[in-house]
Amino acid sequence: MDRPTFSGQMPTMVSFLESPTAEQHSIFDDVQGLLVGTLLVAISVQFLQAADLFTGQIAGLSLVGAKALGMSFGALFFVLNLPFYVIALVRMGLIFTLKTFAAVGLLTGWSFLLPQVMTFADLHVVFAALAAGVTAGAGLIVLFRHNATLGGVGIVAVWLQDSYGIKAGWVQLGFDVLVFALSVSFFPINAVIYSLLGAAIVNIMIATNHRRDRYIAH
Repeated sequence: MDRPTFSGQMPTMVSFLESPTAEQHSIFDDVQGLLVGTLLVAISVQFLQAADLFTGQIAGLSLVGAKALGMSFGALFFVLNLPFYVIALVRMGLIFTLKTFAAVGLLTGWSFLLPQVMTFADLHVVFAALAAGVTAGAGLIVLFRHNATLGGVGIVAVWLQDSYGIKAGWVQLGFDVLVFALSVSFFPINAVIYSLLGAAIVNIMIATNHRRDRYIAH
């Protein structure tokens, strides 16, 4: 009996690792992703507010506005995001828009809940900046991988990366420059410097970890 022949090369463990199979997220996957992602970002906001710091993006603009106007962060964050939903719907589709709307709503809810159960008796400002940057960066990466953002500039950043290959982290960093320039009028210079450190961590994490060629399921 003739021995069977094979065309091409035998598959190896490396080839299996290098060629993953795309798999869609289930509804459960997306729900837990939105819950975890928004909770991480909400924890980041608690670090920032406790240390009298802020961040970039619409969240940062909301923190600056909340301090300047004496308004609630959650309410201002929700309102500032509303115009960006039109861009999300036109450029990214209905599912992305609905997920983003849900994520913004969840973050707003977390921002009202966490101060009731989470306080800091002693928090070093440098650690607050670092911890805020890491938790926000991780939370945003989770949301991006579940085809959602926290609205605002994140919508534009994800669209530009997916459509034109412009890294979302760098787009967001560009907007952050404007937020930090505005913040100088309302925050001490030391707070601006420490806040910039946290924002840089967020955007570096996104730029180096949110890549469609590495993570293909959505």
